Amino acid sequence: MALEMTLPPALISLVQVGLAEAPAISSPGRVLLRYRGLRALVERTRGELRRAGVGRGDCVALVLPNGPEMATSFVAVAAAVTTAPLNPAYKADELDFYLSDLQAKALILPRGFESPARQVAARRGIPILALESSGTASGDFSLVPEEPVLVDTKSDGPAEPADIALVLHTSGTTARPKIVPLTHENVCASAHNIAATLRLTPNDVCLNIMPLFHIHGLLAAVLATLSAGASVSCTPGFNALKFFAWLEEVRPTWYTAVPTMHQAILSRASRNQESLETSRLRLVRSSSASLPPQVMLALEKTFRCPVIEAYGMTEAAHQMASNPLPPRPRKPGSVGLAAGPEIAIMDPDGALLPTGAVGEVVIRGANVTHGYASNPEANAAAFTHGWFRTGDQGALDEGGYLRLTGRLKELINRGGEKVSPIEVDTVLLDHPAVEQVVTFGVPHAKLGEEAFAAVVLRAGASPSERDLQDFAAGRLAAFKVPRRIVFVTEIPKGPTGKLQRLGLAKLLGLAP
Repeated sequence: MALEMTLPPALISLVQVGLAEAPAISSPGRVLLRYRGLRALVERTRGELRRAGVGRGDCVALVLPNGPEMATSFVAVAAAVTTAPLNPAYKADELDFYLSDLQAKALILPRGFESPARQVAARRGIPILALESSGTASGDFSLVPEEPVLVDTKSDGPAEPADIALVLHTSGTTARPKIVPLTHENVCASAHNIAATLRLTPNDVCLNIMPLFHIHGLLAAVLATLSAGASVSCTPGFNALKFFAWLEEVRPTWYTAVPTMHQAILSRASRNQESLETSRLRLVRSSSASLPPQVMLALEKTFRCPVIEAYGMTEAAHQMASNPLPPRPRKPGSVGLAAGPEIAIMDPDGALLPTGAVGEVVIRGANVTHGYASNPEANAAAFTHGWFRTGDQGALDEGGYLRLTGRLKELINRGGEKVSPIEVDTVLLDHPAVEQVVTFGVPHAKLGEEAFAAVVLRAGASPSERDLQDFAAGRLAAFKVPRRIVFVTEIPKGPTGKLQRLGLAKLLGLAP
């Protein structure tokens, strides 16, 4: 069983769970960091931040490549101040927006790391703390100001449960990104929810291939692992060519990823039978986007272990629902049972709907943000009678399993008829020639929108557009069949590997 946490819900307490000599953080090819070393690192980092004039409540931005130092710096910095991990691939204009919007007190960069963040910080007068790897244990580092510190040293203690541990921006696909503040209570509650769902124990080893500037990797891979006193191996980032070598070297008991990563792994599985035969995976987890039932079944057949699809979002500190482990049933196409917060279905007027009814998914619980930062309009729209509106549409069945029908803003309104892109995706994926598909809306002068689909074909397959439309027409009402099917070699993905749906018409040159 997982270790029980009886300490206050703060990161400084969470890192006390593991046994001192137990492995905490590792990475392929490097010496592991034990819990004893992680705890010492957290204390040392707080002192380094305080000597640099950074105290509780201050926001420190991290621009670091994926790997063990990104994981440990997130934990150590968030245990002392507010941390804001940023995508190291951002361009100067993006970094300028985020650093300004966050009112960052300092920026952490690896020593010698070339990034436009350096110039942006200099222009805005944001001091840089250089992260210097110890070169010994995975993730061990020190922070050194690049310029002399000209402020008074602060001496306040570690962050407390109500303090903000982590701030992340929403995707901002259709509007200005909103700042999501998550307290220590939020992230610790979510970490324990995930660990409980997966029945993590100190013997578990997670292979992290998710980017650590995103809530999925930070909470599901790193914090859930530490909350169980288990260990996580942090790779430089997803690489389908290296995955099976890591599987042999790290010997993980589980990994978590987005569906596109799982599909890329499956595409190489037949060439790595020896790795599969020696694998000790006891589960595979999927989240951050809808997992096609076909991919779930292929993963279970390949890895010979249960595939657990979970449902998460930044505002919930990641996990909201999850399919359970055996012997309880897993339902392909469902994101499972409430796995932490309460879940209900709400109509547009704020009334809760009965079992089976389709409406907006709403949540409430200890892991849910208290509201967007400095955005009363967004908060008024997001919260109703104490429930947070997720923006997702779905329904709960009699067993309490949640089935999503899509993002409300992604539903295609064709002359008043609502088309669920996920439903169309699932049907087209049953065609033997289709490897990936994303259905999306395209503006139409008379109908408002038409359904289009972008399809990646399997190697050697060559169906026509009409072939796929006829296939869909055999299973879907006529208004749901894509008006056009566009064949592409690759579907655009976001920074976390999720297939892009909103804005895809413009990206493919299909918007009028």
